[in-house]
Amino acid sequence: MTADVIDALAGVRPGSRLDLLRDRRPDAREHAQRAYDALFAPDSEKEVTLIERVAVAAFVAGLHQDPAAARHYAGRLAEHAPDLVATVEREIEEARTAGPYGVYDEPALAQESLIGPVYRTARRDALGERLAAALDHAHLLVFRPRESSRDALKTLVDAGWTTAGVVTISQLVAFLAFQVRVVAGLRLLGADR
Repeated sequence: MTADVIDALAGVRPGSRLDLLRDRRPDAREHAQRAYDALFAPDSEKEVTLIERVAVAAFVAGLHQDPAAARHYAGRLAEHAPDLVATVEREIEEARTAGPYGVYDEPALAQESLIGPVYRTARRDALGERLAAALDHAHLLVFRPRESSRDALKTLVDAGWTTAGVVTISQLVAFLAFQVRVVAGLRLLGADR
């Protein structure tokens, strides 16, 4: 098990006001760390390799534009697949946008629809089709989640992902969204002294 990653990313010091605040919700703290450990120290890499996990995480953290999270996951990628770092960084630069986008099918919500870019990973040869499809899917979930569909999932299966692999990649993207938001909230609370 690793040190508490949310604490590290948010700059929570032992014994600080934020540390004491997090101690008031020990289960939340423990479960968030366990989720990180399960995603990044898996019992099995049969469905999703550690390299695929950290590559997707580095991409997603970069899209969220949280400097500490981006450094952390880029560091994990450099540790496990240094040859992918520059490629993933270029993909992040080209994939960044504002979002969220998406089209509502429900008539009452249609006026809230916002068309956004559909990203397709440019460096498919360097990444391999499987990882490139995972980055495309991650971009969809970060910026156009309401457009996720059976067809979007079929694209992953066609690229070689199993159902369990698709679930793991989707969980990873959701976890990073949660983690980045918790870290931002803790930083905001820490600044309010």
